[in-house]
This record gives sequence, C-alpha cells and structure tokens, in this order.
Amino acid sequence: MTAVGQTGGMTFWRSVEAIHDVVYFAPDAGRRFEAVGLKGYWMGYVASRSAALGTPAPQVVTGAFHGFAPALIRRALPDAWSMATRTDILAARYDLARGALRPALDGHDADHLAAELIAITRGLDFAGKTLAAAHVALPEPDDDAGRLWHAATAIREYRGDCHVAVLTAAGLDGASANALAVAAGLAADGQRERRGWTEAEWADAVGRLAQRGWVRADGAITDAGRAARGQIEATTDRVCAAGIDREATARIITVEAGLLTVARSIADSGAVLYPNPTGVPRA
Repeated sequence: MTAVGQTGGMTFWRSVEAIHDVVYFAPDAGRRFEAVGLKGYWMGYVASRSAALGTPAPQVVTGAFHGFAPALIRRALPDAWSMATRTDILAARYDLARGALRPALDGHDADHLAAELIAITRGLDFAGKTLAAAHVALPEPDDDAGRLWHAATAIREYRGDCHVAVLTAAGLDGASANALAVAAGLAADGQRERRGWTEAEWADAVGRLAQRGWVRADGAITDAGRAARGQIEATTDRVCAAGIDREATARIITVEAGLLTVARSIADSGAVLYPNPTGVPRA
C-alpha cells in the first residue's frame, strides 16, 4: 500500500516532485540569483530553498537538507544572507518557478489544481516536518502558477522531511544515503560531486554500507541492499500516510490524474530532466 492507499500513490508524489523541480533546471537560474546579489546557481539553490526558514546557519541547513556535504553548504552560507535580502531571494525563486511552469500549464486547469493542492496542505500534519512547515507558512501567491508551485513545494518537502526521518532512523547519514541511492540506480554516478562529498567521504560511506551487507566492496548493490532500500521507501510511505487526514487523502486520489498530465508536459518540454539528482523517476 502506498502513502495514500491502493488508488493514489507514487504517481501523485512523482508529479508533485516534477512541478517543484522546475526551479532547479531553469536555464536562467544562475543569472536570476546573481541579479539579486548572489553568486551563481549553487548559492542560489541553497539560499532560496532554505530561506523559508529565515536566514539559517549552515549547520541548520545541513540538518534540514540531510544529503549534502556540510562543506558544500558552507560555500553558500552564511555569505548569502549578507549579499541579498531574504525577500529578494524568495521572489527570485518564485519568479523562476512561474517562468518554467507557465508553458507546461497551457491547456491545463491550473487554478483547479492549485486549489486542490492548497487544500491538501491544510490536511497535513506538519509536526516534525520543519522544512515543509516553513514553506507552507510562506505567503500564498495570488497567481495560478505561483499558487500551484507554492503548494506543490510544501507537499514535496513534507514527503522529503518524512524521508529524512526514515533515513536517519535507518542509520543512514547523508553520504551513505546518497551512495545507496546510486547503487540502487536511483541517482546517477555523478551524485557524489553534485552533493559535495569528497572521494574519501564517499569511500567511507560505501564501506559502512558494505559492513551492513547492502553493497559489495565495489559499491554494487546486493539483494539485501535492494530490499533495504525498498523498505525505506515503503516506510516513508507509511510515515507520510500517518500525517494525511481523510479529506486530503481523498483529494490526492482525485487530483492525481490531472497532476500527472502536467508532470508529463513538464518532462516533455525539458523543464525537468531525467534521471536527475533528486533520485525521483519520471511520473
């Protein structure tokens, strides 16, 4: 059973992920963030995703993001907060989302989809889901594309927070979680560099997984590792389901098909590329 029962499931979560992810693949992302005073794409990513929390210290962001090397986060923070205002950073992120989403929304009822996702956020229990709670607390935009992306982002971070809780309960640190995802074929071979882990840190992470029998010495996944990774996803589904009320569950089931058409339009337009570092397959 998935996080929302037998009818609704991973199609919903993958579609929400696609809507959210447009900000990461927008070709002008680096330029947009530089225009408000930041230094390129990476600083823009870290600052814009964490700005919902305020102007947090790098240690806080490392904890919230989980899978990124602390040294990589420190490349962006705290410098970003002295180079641009939080308001400008968030505005640039929402504008990126609008610009990327609008072409893919042509022919779709964006107003209805946005209203449904916003209603779903009101049926989520945000206790223990700090990053998601911070995003849902941001002001709701007054345009369809902005509202859709705002709600999709809060829902995406809700599942992400649940997933981080499951990973940590399984004893997986950021490097190990990424190494296991690569071994399972959920993330590409360049994941180590993209997440900022050194070769030595990565080798140590593979070693820890090997001690558990989840990968071989060369990093290839074992049957036990594949089963463990599948259990992590199943447990994430159960943790998510525990915080979704009945009305929100019903809305997820009914809105899933509409979201899927948008997600496919996004993928077909190239606004999100697959495979990608999120490790989430195409809807």
